[in-house]
Amino acid sequence: MKKKHLSSSVITILPSFIPVDHGNPCSAEDATYCMNGGTCYKISSMDTLSCVCNPNYKGSRCEQFQLGVTQPISDEAGLIAAVIVITLLILIVLGFIVYYIRKMQKAKEQRQQNHNQEYWKVQSRA
Repeated sequence: MKKKHLSSSVITILPSFIPVDHGNPCSAEDATYCMNGGTCYKISSMDTLSCVCNPNYKGSRCEQFQLGVTQPISDEAGLIAAVIVITLLILIVLGFIVYYIRKMQKAKEQRQQNHNQEYWKVQSRA
């Protein structure tokens, strides 16, 4: 007996997108249609077979291996990172400002101290 598929058009559907009333498990004859452990479904309304692939596979029959895809950074995580970076930059700038002000105060105190020493210095009469 020849294997016959309902249609040449095949679609890949994620598990959460198969409504109960639209997809039925494939018959025993078509159960091996999907590769790499994918689950075969017959989509009655379209008269076609479809595969629900395991997480690491994709393609109309789950024939393509897919490396794990990393999730992009969410907007919230990006915002938190930006706030942290800006806060650190502000703290660094404030640190330099405090350092500069203290350095200038010490230099001013040193100049005043030197000036006072010169003022009270008694010159000998010779």
